[in-house]
Amino acid sequence: MKNLLLFVFLFSWLTVLGQGFDDVEVKIHPVTENIFMLEGMGGNIGLSVGDDGVLLIDDQFAELGPKIESAIASVSDHPVKYLVNTHWHGDHTGSNSHFSEKGAIIIAHENVRERLSTDQVRPFRRSTPASPVSAWPELTFGDAMKIHMNGESIHLIHVHNAHTDGDAMVYFPESNVLHMGDLFFNHRFPYVDTSSGGHPDGAIKAVDAALMIADKDTKIIPGHGEQAGYQDLLDYKAMWLEMRSRVMDAIDQDVAIDTADVDALIKGYEEWEWGFIDGKKFLKMLFGAYSGE
Repeated sequence: MKNLLLFVFLFSWLTVLGQGFDDVEVKIHPVTENIFMLEGMGGNIGLSVGDDGVLLIDDQFAELGPKIESAIASVSDHPVKYLVNTHWHGDHTGSNSHFSEKGAIIIAHENVRERLSTDQVRPFRRSTPASPVSAWPELTFGDAMKIHMNGESIHLIHVHNAHTDGDAMVYFPESNVLHMGDLFFNHRFPYVDTSSGGHPDGAIKAVDAALMIADKDTKIIPGHGEQAGYQDLLDYKAMWLEMRSRVMDAIDQDVAIDTADVDALIKGYEEWEWGFIDGKKFLKMLFGAYSGE
């Protein structure tokens, strides 16, 4: 079940990638005066610019590196000094080599380096080869790290076994901006990579941790979806709790995913379905996590 879920998620991305990258436009959205969100294909990118240089958070797919660099150049004359990976998935780390070869220092949780530097077991007994050395994080941390840059004391905060085993949130306290990577899918059903140490319970705890950091004025950059705020995060937690409760009740009644009434289980959350994770895929992940299917 875990391998099948990962295959479905990756196949969905590969279907999109098959359409090519030529038509992808990397759009830049102001969050504050010197913090931006970049939207292209893959996970949302965070960007901090200032006199100390450029800090980049995630970098989508390898083919988009030049387009991301061009977008950065529209708001800063500086090269990327630091590149933070919120986790190891390729739609967030694909351009690592592009930026490191231009001098950027890659920073991530220690498990991100472990996964990028070793072959990863994939569905149907295939594996994803280790990324090139130039894509590996040079600086790693355990629970937390700070970067003092552009007038900010930027907090990197690890959350255990949530979306993966190497997730990190990035908080800018002076600007009150929080980048959550794939710990937050804004009004979309999330993907939890249980084959990489993720678990729904950890994903919910990650939201609780974010709610302790954020307040009603916090601007939040999700891993996927539009820029968000505190209420969006509350909506996300409510969805998680309700869907977990529904699935666990179904399991208690000996309902299996193959016989589950998907429409009934996702009732009220139909609009949370999106291109990569529809209701059935989300439910398969939940049933797998709580029943071992």
